[in-house]
Amino acid sequence: MKLKKILYVLSLMVLTLSVQAQEEAIVGKWINPSGEGQLEIYRRQDKVYGKLVWMKDPHDEKGKPRLDIKNPDPALRSKPLLGLELLKNFSFKNGKWEDGTIYDPKTGKTYSCILTLKDPSTLNIRGFIGVSLIGRSESWKRVK
Repeated sequence: MKLKKILYVLSLMVLTLSVQAQEEAIVGKWINPSGEGQLEIYRRQDKVYGKLVWMKDPHDEKGKPRLDIKNPDPALRSKPLLGLELLKNFSFKNGKWEDGTIYDPKTGKTYSCILTLKDPSTLNIRGFIGVSLIGRSESWKRVK
């Protein structure tokens, strides 16, 4: 009987470690398909977030940092794009990160979003309005 309990506890520990490894697999830097920007994805408590940490062209024609000029909130339009949090509040469920949002600074719009790992170096991002059938997908590559 003791052996069964020990095996049960060990099995739970292995399963927990496996799920934690899956949850952490998304953490790191990712570059978008056009090569214009890189996101750093990180955990904050039990959620996943991502911020813009590199841009191919971080300055405007006057040499000043590019700003979030399309933001619907006028008070936020003076914030630099570099360092801006684009991914927010993702939870890991059933092998994917859901219930989060992605902000598109090119349009100033925020969309519901699902993140999935195709493989360790490919992140699929699906932004959508309402249901995920209506939306846009991109595959981002891990930065080494």
